[in-house]
Amino acid sequence: MQNGKKTIRWGIIGCGAVTEVKSGPAFPRVPGSQLVLVMRRTPELAGDYARRHGVERWTNDAVALIQDPEVDAVYIATPPGSHAELALQVAAAGKPAYVEKPLARCAAECERIIAAFQAARQPLFVAYYRRALPYFLEAKALLASGVLGRVTGVNVRLQTSGCRNVDPANLPWRLITQESGGGLFMDVACHTLDILDFLLGPLEDVSGCATRRPDAPYAVEDHVEMRFRIGSAAGDGLWDFCALAREDEIVIRGEHGSLRLATFTSPVLTLETEDGIQKIERPHPPTIQEPLIGTIVAELLGHGKCPSTGESALRTARVMDAVLAGFYQGRADRFWECASTKP
Repeated sequence: MQNGKKTIRWGIIGCGAVTEVKSGPAFPRVPGSQLVLVMRRTPELAGDYARRHGVERWTNDAVALIQDPEVDAVYIATPPGSHAELALQVAAAGKPAYVEKPLARCAAECERIIAAFQAARQPLFVAYYRRALPYFLEAKALLASGVLGRVTGVNVRLQTSGCRNVDPANLPWRLITQESGGGLFMDVACHTLDILDFLLGPLEDVSGCATRRPDAPYAVEDHVEMRFRIGSAAGDGLWDFCALAREDEIVIRGEHGSLRLATFTSPVLTLETEDGIQKIERPHPPTIQEPLIGTIVAELLGHGKCPSTGESALRTARVMDAVLAGFYQGRADRFWECASTKP
């Protein structure tokens, strides 16, 4: 990509909530990066976003943005249901893409996207931005230091009320299989599964069970339990999206202690060893995707490497498929068209 380039000119497809604070403001702030064009289907909303974020040009045509000669790289920030279609168009245009997580609705779709970018000889990045946050980099450094000794176990717990009090007549896209590829497990748990892959290595021997409460107005899972292995360590996870109380914890246990952290809440690491308990705070930046976007721009300019790629995202997609396969009676390409995925 570099070819003497000093600035990467970005276009954003899908200027929704995730781009307001989490990602959009980072593109003009990262050195060597510029946001030149934004797209949203509703012209008034596209224009409003452009005005508020100081972007000179906007459009309601995704194809026009992808083909625009002034756009060097494309950020796809739409729901997962459109990721494959848009990403394949970006690859065909011979441009790099940064795609919101999860990369697609299932591993088969991810594989098609990855193959297209490999054929086009263009890089593909995925918005698992925790891989670049100081909080998780500190956790990775602690684990690499050997302070815990050999890792012996991993426990994950997440409880939220995200599936409670849902309006059956106005379901959010995250609870529509065709749009999301599953329920909040796809949208939320993917972050935790990816960060475990980053901290400790690929998850193996994955199995799981997903269920839905009988009176749910949606067809997706709302309770998931899983088991896995990372190296020689056994792991388990539980995600409950109909809970009253919130819980968010990852516990990594080793021969000489434990490390506690959270995927979404407090940016404080708790390290417990024979020497006592140590609290380590590493606050997240206001624009939380900015560190990862910085690594993407650096790689595109030829002087860095992004830690979140299509290949790493595919590993997480395969883990989620393994856990959800029983619930959806398979996770082959276009599984969302089966009767079992409808309310």
